[in-house]
Amino acid sequence: MQFHRPDTVDGALSFLSWGEARVLAGGTDFFPALGGRRPLAPVVDLGRIAALRGISRRDHGWRIGAMTTWTDIARADLPPLFDGLRLAAREVGSIQIQNAGTIAGNLCNASPAADGVPPLLTLEARVELAGPQGLRELPLGDFILGVRKTALAPGEIVTAILVPDWSADRTHFLKLGARRYLVISIAMVAAAVSLDGAGRIGQARVAVGACSAVACRLAGVEAALRGVEASGTAVRNALADAAFAELSPINDVRASAEYRLDAARELVARTVMAAIERGGKAWR
Repeated sequence: MQFHRPDTVDGALSFLSWGEARVLAGGTDFFPALGGRRPLAPVVDLGRIAALRGISRRDHGWRIGAMTTWTDIARADLPPLFDGLRLAAREVGSIQIQNAGTIAGNLCNASPAADGVPPLLTLEARVELAGPQGLRELPLGDFILGVRKTALAPGEIVTAILVPDWSADRTHFLKLGARRYLVISIAMVAAAVSLDGAGRIGQARVAVGACSAVACRLAGVEAALRGVEASGTAVRNALADAAFAELSPINDVRASAEYRLDAARELVARTVMAAIERGGKAWR
């Protein structure tokens, strides 16, 4: 077995250009998928590339390196815009998984129940990719194409997640599973909300995971919430007839499709209200 640990992005791309090779990030999905077997293809481990780790401020937004771990995100000194993402970071597996698992690995695994995807969708995140043709960017919604399927081209790696500035200081994340910890979601919701001067919802972004092949924003829900008074009664009334057309939940061992849809509706209401009530509060 060939195992390579380059120090630079260019070095990683050079190894990938040799032919069929597998990229190793945190390894929390990579190694369990092997089932104890040795990988047959060469492995390119990105763990030594310092440029791929860390969170930095950039013009009009933020850059989260591809190898930044969930523990890094949970502990980072970030504005309230990232509260929903930090809450999701604390839900990714166990503490050990959070210490090793990376934000890019979570996206590239392309699981419908990936905890990081809904909050990143509400942040309108973009994925930065490096490959033989240079750098390119894709909206996160265009990067994850289906179950275990992404828009990564041959020889490409994810180098960063880019988050633009937004005035929202009210974000939240909730997850429903069969138990409190170490669970694959039945449904999960992220919300980001801004209020106008009259105490009404000026803009809302809502995304749901584990209820369709790919986590997605809910356009009908977002439209229904705009201009609504920021109170529990008003929010629930607005959501009562809102379209959840983007969702296509399945029946499986964790829950029925009907239960998932009902759970998503309830979680959306709770998450939006939690985001509104959280506005301006210090992170804990």
